[in-house]
Amino acid sequence: MLTTSARLLRLLSLLQSRPHWPGTTLAADIGVHPRTLRRDIERLRELGYPIQASSGVAGGYAFRAGRALPPLLLDDEEALAAALALRTAVTGTISGIEQTAITALVKLEQVMPARLRRRLDALRTAILPIDQTGPMVDAGLLATLAGACRDQLQLRFDYADRQGQPSRRQVEPQGVVHAERRWYLVAWDTLRLDWRTFRIDRMTSAPEVGAHFRPRPSPANGDLRAFVSQSLSLGPYGDEARVILHAPIDIVRERIPASAGMLEAVDAQRCLLRCGAHPQGPVVYWLLALELEFEVLGPPALHAMMRAAGARVARSLARADGDPGALRK
Repeated sequence: MLTTSARLLRLLSLLQSRPHWPGTTLAADIGVHPRTLRRDIERLRELGYPIQASSGVAGGYAFRAGRALPPLLLDDEEALAAALALRTAVTGTISGIEQTAITALVKLEQVMPARLRRRLDALRTAILPIDQTGPMVDAGLLATLAGACRDQLQLRFDYADRQGQPSRRQVEPQGVVHAERRWYLVAWDTLRLDWRTFRIDRMTSAPEVGAHFRPRPSPANGDLRAFVSQSLSLGPYGDEARVILHAPIDIVRERIPASAGMLEAVDAQRCLLRCGAHPQGPVVYWLLALELEFEVLGPPALHAMMRAAGARVARSLARADGDPGALRK
């Protein structure tokens, strides 16, 4: 005879395996009297599981959707299938659910037995993604980082910046953010005493999980996505480009990614774009590609690059018109 707890788990697993169970069949499978089955059904209802009962010849029990999602019981094959699907979503193959997928993956892999972890790793290495955009990041690494954020554990890792310069970092991780088809770790850098964003694909060593740390107030009032977007748009540059765009801010937001710059409304018909000004090449590209009227407020280097770009366009048009003087310039 199973204990009450084990019997309830067995009953819950059976109820979730098919849409309807005859009462006598369900009681026989568990090995209890129908009266005991009814009491167990009531216990599950008290725990929040939506179980409906019907009477008559075809009467029995059915697991139905309720107001909230109750805990689910998965067998080995179901757990593997769910973990593989979540790892696929985490890598950004499915747009819009990456952030939620990683939290679900952390919960699932935390309780997964070692034998299933080995099978999951074997399946993962045998499945190759097609048309992957952006750098590949291992889902296991993301799960480790997200777990450290959740449990407030320090991390140490080797890191290479955008110039390839190596460094050793010790951080207090705050969150993992997916932005512009890349993954970023938002963390407090204990050596630089400031918040930093780290591109996860630039971590050159496996992170070492350290001691517990006391949480501190999050940057950007807890909006880590906004913090990453601001970090990407302004960047570690000495100058800041400031450009007035002659279009409502809502229209401009639809035409440029959040990482391109920070937008502020000037009035109903204009907005201010602020972004990192070095290198200015991408700024010039965005301004020309937007097909909007604009005014460059600064810095002077951006003015010079815009003049040079305008001169190249003028020379190109002159050549197309057959101006011999343009060919000599």
